Amino acid sequence: MPANRLARENSPYLRQHADNPVDWLPWGDEAFARARAENKPIFLSIGYSTCHWCHVMAHESFEDNATAEIMNRAFVNIKVDREERPDVDRVYMTFVQATTGGGGWPMSVWLTPELQPFVGGTYFPPEDRYGQPGFRKVLRHIAAAWENDSEKISAQGATIIAALREATAKTAAPGEVAAGAIDEAYQHFARTFDAHEGGFGGAPKFPRPSVFNFLTRAYSRSPDSDSGKHALEMVLGTLRKMSAGGIYDHIGGGFHRYAVDAFWHVPHFEKMLYDQAQLAHAYLDAFQITHASEFADTARDILLYVQRELTSPGGGFFSAEDADSTPAEGGAPLEGAFYVWTKTEIDASLGDDAEIFSSHFNVGAEGNIRAGSDPHGELTGKNVLFVRGSIADTAARFQRSENEVAQMLARAREKLHALRLQRPRPHLDDKVITAWNGLMISAFARAAAILEDESFQSSATRAADFIRENLYNEKTRTLSRSFREKAGGAGFADDYIFLIQGLLDLHETSFDLRFLTWATDLQEKLDQQFLDDAHGGYFTTDGRDPSVLLRMKEENDSAEPAASSIAALNLARLGALRNDETLSARARKTVAGFATQLAHFPSALPQMLVAVDFFGAGAQQIVLAGGRDDPRSHALLQEVRRHFLPHAIIIVGDDATKKLLGEMNPALREMVPIDGQPAAYVCRNFTCRAPVTTPAQLRAALAS
Repeated sequence: MPANRLARENSPYLRQHADNPVDWLPWGDEAFARARAENKPIFLSIGYSTCHWCHVMAHESFEDNATAEIMNRAFVNIKVDREERPDVDRVYMTFVQATTGGGGWPMSVWLTPELQPFVGGTYFPPEDRYGQPGFRKVLRHIAAAWENDSEKISAQGATIIAALREATAKTAAPGEVAAGAIDEAYQHFARTFDAHEGGFGGAPKFPRPSVFNFLTRAYSRSPDSDSGKHALEMVLGTLRKMSAGGIYDHIGGGFHRYAVDAFWHVPHFEKMLYDQAQLAHAYLDAFQITHASEFADTARDILLYVQRELTSPGGGFFSAEDADSTPAEGGAPLEGAFYVWTKTEIDASLGDDAEIFSSHFNVGAEGNIRAGSDPHGELTGKNVLFVRGSIADTAARFQRSENEVAQMLARAREKLHALRLQRPRPHLDDKVITAWNGLMISAFARAAAILEDESFQSSATRAADFIRENLYNEKTRTLSRSFREKAGGAGFADDYIFLIQGLLDLHETSFDLRFLTWATDLQEKLDQQFLDDAHGGYFTTDGRDPSVLLRMKEENDSAEPAASSIAALNLARLGALRNDETLSARARKTVAGFATQLAHFPSALPQMLVAVDFFGAGAQQIVLAGGRDDPRSHALLQEVRRHFLPHAIIIVGDDATKKLLGEMNPALREMVPIDGQPAAYVCRNFTCRAPVTTPAQLRAALAS
């Protein structure tokens, strides 16, 4: 069977459907014109390449000739990769959630030829089951309804989109953020915290790194108070449970998307770049606060996984690895097949080490994935590796030294990693998304500074250079959304905002001024294209694509933080670096634009509350004056990096920096070495303490 139009697309998700008998078209004028010319409704299917239930619906329905015959006869069929077109996804997800009370992927929506939705849902089985109607039945019903009364349905679609447009256009005027918003959000997380297993709420459990970011700031505000201590306990307890659980890949590093149970034991096995980036940040923060090596080790393993498996030859970071793969013994792809083990495999591979390894990682002859904890019934009886207890506990059980057990476990992990690499790998989504690369650049940059690893700085720098070369137009100063063989599509607000954050963090690691200059240029372009100057905050899109019927803002910090939440902190940091009150005021107005949401449900925007906390504390500038290559300067810088300083802006006051920033920050020119020694100036809003010249003096200044 010849390939359909999706064979010409770059998206891995769209190409997965190129051989379907469905006459798929990509989102665009060709499809819209056909729907209007033939007066047919549009069937819109939105998903992404590592989506398990997208694969299921594809195998059950889109690869089925009988189903395809109905689709091709009665509809114009469009496929959209939600990661390439989050703007399209957001419009129709809003409709599906408003009309069904839920949402997810694959998303299935029927539109009029004018792109107005009138029926929506998510996964549909091929026949009636799970309490849902079969997909073919739905197709026939909608086709008959359109044939009988297309004008009425079109009018209904117009009414729906008008109502959605009115609802999304109701933007409250900027207001004051309620004084109790931070405490109310803390109370929400304290109420929903699972004190036994970590995380918030019951199964399934999703890591939500913006919550960790908020809680570590809540701790920093009052570290000796009961609430501050509990905020930190919630973060550390959850991070420890996650890194011990099956949601963490104990063999290859990195985290899976979420756990299907309340114990973090059985994951949904896909791995997303944005999770790795944000969780690396969380573990680095935990290490700075506690200086416990376990958190540094986990952060390092995440980043080594990304370097090894998710880095392109050119330095950009790939998007994701699928949950599904072909079992080693053959057959249809199964979720988790690459990651699970039988006791027989463990025994054969590890020999004398198998007993201790199996005890430590809960490997059993009957498997540790029980019926009911396996959502698809495919892995029952297999083992996913997770830990209860510590290496000390295992050492005590087997009367061995902790060092001996640690070395044995490390040796066993290496053996199993080599064995696992012989299995068929999960599908790799090898497109490079600008926004997610920005998050990952930030993580690598911070890790390079905190863990003193030059390879991490190299990874951050190479990725930034890749984006500049392949996804940035120097002439127009605009970004593209993604790259796979070539750049594709205009960038969205989060592409600019997340990359600006990454560049600011990379500047604070390398002190290379080209990253700061680029971040400043991107901020200016972002404000031109996406800023809601009247109400504060940033729209997702620039509003110039007529096929995107709603111009919206993201109002939740969910799996990824809302663009405006990160933008507020970026603006505050740039304002503090440049002593630019215009940028600082824009940061405050960005937060003020979400005052209504923060008043009603502050826990929906924990990352925005990080910016609120930053404003409340005031920016702390730490200026290091002296030769950048002087070992004494390095010692001062490393002392700074030992501390968790969420309100700090680090500036190296060399001649180049003073030339770039000195006109706006005259105080920088006065910050010079003391008696020939590099000096550190600790300031709050450029009101500075006396300079210090030794790490011990700097430690005391930071502590006070």
